[in-house]
Amino acid sequence: MKLMVIDGNSILNRAYYGVRALNTADGLFTNAIFGFLSTFLKLREEEAPDRTIVCFDRKEKTFRHERFDTYKATRKGMPEELAMQLPVMKEVLDAMGVCRCELAGFEADDLIGTISRITEEHGDDCLIVTGDRDSLQRVADHTTVKLVSSRMGQDTSRKFTPEVFREEYGFDPIHLIDLKSLMGDSSDNISGVPGIGEKGAKELLARFGSLDAIYEQIDDPAIKKGTRAKLIAGEQAARDSYWLATIVRDAPLPIDPLHLPDEFADEDTLYRLLLRLEFKNFITRLGLSGEAAAPAPERTLKTVPVSGAEDAFARLRAVSKEEKLALFLAGAPDALAFAADGTAYTALAADLGEEGWRELLRRLFSGEYQLVMHDAKEWCVRLMEMGLTPRGIAFDTCIAAYLLAPNDNSFDLERVALAQLGEALPAFDFGASESYSPLGDRGALLPALATRADAIGRMAAPLTEKLEERGMRDLYFTIELPLMSLLAEMQHIGCLADTAQLAAFGEMLDGRIAELVDAIYADAGQEFNIQSPKQLGEILFEKLGLPVRKKTKSGYSTSAEILESLAGFHPIIEHVLEYRKLTKLKSTYVEGLLKVVAPDGRIHSHFQQTVTATGRLSSVDPNLQNIPVRTELGRELRRMFVAGEGNVLIDADYSQIELRVLAHMADDAAMIEAFRVGQDIHAATAARVYGVPVEDVTPQMRSSCKAVNFGIVYGISDFSLAGDLGISRKEAGEFIRNYLATYPGVARYMDEIKASAHETGYVTTMFGRRRDIPELASSNFNLRSFGERAAMNTPIQGTAADIIKIAMLRVDQRLKREGLRARLILQVHDELILEAPAEEAETVVPLLREEMERAVTLNVPLVAEAKSGKSWYETK
Repeated sequence: MKLMVIDGNSILNRAYYGVRALNTADGLFTNAIFGFLSTFLKLREEEAPDRTIVCFDRKEKTFRHERFDTYKATRKGMPEELAMQLPVMKEVLDAMGVCRCELAGFEADDLIGTISRITEEHGDDCLIVTGDRDSLQRVADHTTVKLVSSRMGQDTSRKFTPEVFREEYGFDPIHLIDLKSLMGDSSDNISGVPGIGEKGAKELLARFGSLDAIYEQIDDPAIKKGTRAKLIAGEQAARDSYWLATIVRDAPLPIDPLHLPDEFADEDTLYRLLLRLEFKNFITRLGLSGEAAAPAPERTLKTVPVSGAEDAFARLRAVSKEEKLALFLAGAPDALAFAADGTAYTALAADLGEEGWRELLRRLFSGEYQLVMHDAKEWCVRLMEMGLTPRGIAFDTCIAAYLLAPNDNSFDLERVALAQLGEALPAFDFGASESYSPLGDRGALLPALATRADAIGRMAAPLTEKLEERGMRDLYFTIELPLMSLLAEMQHIGCLADTAQLAAFGEMLDGRIAELVDAIYADAGQEFNIQSPKQLGEILFEKLGLPVRKKTKSGYSTSAEILESLAGFHPIIEHVLEYRKLTKLKSTYVEGLLKVVAPDGRIHSHFQQTVTATGRLSSVDPNLQNIPVRTELGRELRRMFVAGEGNVLIDADYSQIELRVLAHMADDAAMIEAFRVGQDIHAATAARVYGVPVEDVTPQMRSSCKAVNFGIVYGISDFSLAGDLGISRKEAGEFIRNYLATYPGVARYMDEIKASAHETGYVTTMFGRRRDIPELASSNFNLRSFGERAAMNTPIQGTAADIIKIAMLRVDQRLKREGLRARLILQVHDELILEAPAEEAETVVPLLREEMERAVTLNVPLVAEAKSGKSWYETK
């Protein structure tokens, strides 16, 4: 038999610190449980044990504490957000049928040690899983210890057999106790022998073998005089430390490890627990359906497959246009279900024919029905590609779920339904094209369609109620939902790309890259793989002898930061940095953009509305938010985005919008005045911080204050500012203090917003966008500091994001109201780009600027500058 014994507290603690803060809608922290379950299931798959026992510590004092009240006295108590997860974790294990073992007066280590002894004596194999090296003393012929740890955010583990242990330590596993008795263990407050460290302890053990042998031969000349004096003076401490470090192997176990019951999961209870924890992926991974766990529903869903186009039209006509109609689409689309009044009607394109299917879609999106959908934008884009104009979307459950929990990393329908309704939708692969063919599995497809449409419909009311409770109803219905339709239009229109110019730009880069390769080979005196960090490191630090900044297990670090610190030491550094810059431009942008140019010659970036925690929009395929702007060569890429024949591009961006929002929200008189009179805010700040007239501000002064002006919005630290400005951390701290003294309103705002966030657990923007910050409740300093930075940054960045969204809607509405053909095609941070007929430019340029500047009223003016040109580059 193979028995796996897990140190529950050790693995749970490691998971807590290794997984970012997670919490359920009702405030229960879940990151430790999530990490523990991930590790547990992975272990079960990798090790395939016959039985598993998870051992936990108890709150009561152990026999060690009774004898030495200093034992573990320096260890901090369990953080509250971890403590609340411990009993829930035990509930989950019980529901999984996993044996738990804990005993008052004993530590989990003692229980594990006793279990391993019993299995050893019986000739069975025992695998101990822990993050604590103390258990290595239990390694034996039939006992292996799997030491689990986290490195660079990744789980790693290492198995210790007697051979592996001896290779690392140089002695048998049992003598780990002797080692700790000599060197001590600060984590457990075990003193060891004062003055004897790890190196000295290992040398003594290598020569004498054990603690007893050392003291039996204390006069051996091999023991240095000073070491002997320490050993003699610290003998009692060594003996006491030995006793404390020894894991008990005869604890009165409350279980029989040789006769454990079979592991049968209580699927009903487990399903309910994982629902409560909002662990949809674990529910799927464990194959839980929840059918037995779910109470008998008061309502039953009636599923009606339509028999053809006329039947579908008739069913649709019978639906009340006064009530909301839930709609779920699948495929290209190739199938759909619409639900109302407890009935879901399913329809397949294969059954309706091309014309019938198109007509059904046209009627559904005619605007006559109040549609409720989930993640409707992409479907709107597909309908536009079919030549249809989608209208009538009254509610999008995906956007609502995002506003309520912007920290979540996924808002797929299955996960949202699980969180909002407590129901797991039946699994189905909607991406398989064969699912929609006449020979497909309709017995699985139709219920999958129907239950999703029904779930979408049932979520609308509770989601609306929650938006109301959190003060986000207006944000949702006046900004986010209308914006969804606009983003779909922008994505459908796309931006024309000059592929010939892009290809020529790529060829130019190829030429410059080739020149750099030759220069680097000449610098190095040999050819090598420049893109190989290992080979580059060997050239730089071994052959050329440049100063080593950092070494890793795989070799020398050649990161951009390291290379930049070596600038001026050798010409090869500048050549490699330039080579990296140009190869990235070529691969990421030239080749990347050419890959996504559609048959119509345009790039249709996918705008994402439900990704960032602050509310900012993002884009993918390609990511247009990252088009380089800081270098002249990078800016050249904007030449590749052009207007169509007879059109121009019109671009406008806000001037320092986040700083203006900061001035307004902080109500700082000095900053407000600087913006009202139109001063250069960075020069004005420098004049105040350095105490000189504005005309005497040097470029260096202005640059330093610009770094603080923008950094303060993100809660910049003295450490970060020191790196940005190339000054000491002390100087940076003094600079920040002077800055905040210059703008006392900003200092007050930062203190107040942090205090409010700590009290409530969340922050909001001017328009009610809310972000919960669970990290603020963490006892971990780094997590708590992150939470405070997020608390300062989110109201500013989130409000700026809301303003640009309002501006987009105002611009779009006015263009359509005035019958203009100009249309929005891109949004990049605080910048809007339109494409318009050349003859409309004189009208649209001031229109764009006016609507952006009038989007909201602040205590400072909003300023936007607009310009037209044939390419994006020419508009800047």
